[in-house]
Amino acid sequence: MAIPFVPRIDDAPYAVAEPMTPLIQRVIAQNPSKFSYHGTGTYIVGTQNVVVIDPGPTLNSHRDALAAALKGRKVVGIVVTHCHSDHSPLTAWLHEETQAPRFAIGPHQVYEGFVEEDDHDLSEDDPSEKKDEDEERETIDLAFAPDNPVRDGETIISTNEFTLTAVATPGHTSNHLAIAMDVDRALFTGDHVMGWSTTVVSPPDGDMRAYIDSMHKVIGRHDSILWPTHGGPVTDPDTFLAAYLAHRLEREQQIIHQIAQGNSTIPGIVKVLYASVDKKLHRPARRSVWSHLRKLVDDGVVVTVDGAAPRLLGEYALA
Repeated sequence: MAIPFVPRIDDAPYAVAEPMTPLIQRVIAQNPSKFSYHGTGTYIVGTQNVVVIDPGPTLNSHRDALAAALKGRKVVGIVVTHCHSDHSPLTAWLHEETQAPRFAIGPHQVYEGFVEEDDHDLSEDDPSEKKDEDEERETIDLAFAPDNPVRDGETIISTNEFTLTAVATPGHTSNHLAIAMDVDRALFTGDHVMGWSTTVVSPPDGDMRAYIDSMHKVIGRHDSILWPTHGGPVTDPDTFLAAYLAHRLEREQQIIHQIAQGNSTIPGIVKVLYASVDKKLHRPARRSVWSHLRKLVDDGVVVTVDGAAPRLLGEYALA
């Protein structure tokens, strides 16, 4: 099923507080990449007593734009959807400036003893896949920790204009948080749902089973509008989300079919299933396929040929 991605925002201005609704402004950081699209969209919610969602990366231009947009207003809360380095690092500055409490599910989980397999050599024969090393993977802000860890369904903050509620959406990361606003039945989706692309689910912290479960959860909410951190707003969430989930489930069946045909490695599967996709995106695609395979092994549908845990560079067969 084709996903009805929302109109592109390539021409949206950087470092400008754009009014999106009477209660929402968006400031886009100038950090375009294969992960962040046009840039990180930081949301300012409220008129005088405001909440900032995903302060963004440590770019001077973005910091100065936020400072200008917040001048004369009181920041009563800072909410972080997750700890990738295009979302949370500027929180430290904003907290120091405003003393506003920081809210999130928690810090990024650290996986002791996990050995990361390096698949960089898979691109050696394909220069089109090689890119600036900083864009090879999403980097993590391990310095961030919330002052106030929140739980699913908990009220994050309430003002005389709106109430924000925590919606735990693990999958893209284990601590991923979406934020529901009572006004306009809006949901700030972080990277769980993006307007411009599907989301990378990268092990070990990314988990495809958790992601699919979270998708069902968000679909069941029937929000009226979604505000992703990357890309434009989704104004027909039910249709969009149904296609978004169907794409994941279709990809899972495609992976099973490839293994049944004897295409038994993740690089081989990606070369077939992502043949029409920019090769610069094949490395994150390999990690999403790996996440699918971890789920399929747990489901008993697929096995590893060597009997070991599912590996990025392992070999697979049908059970």
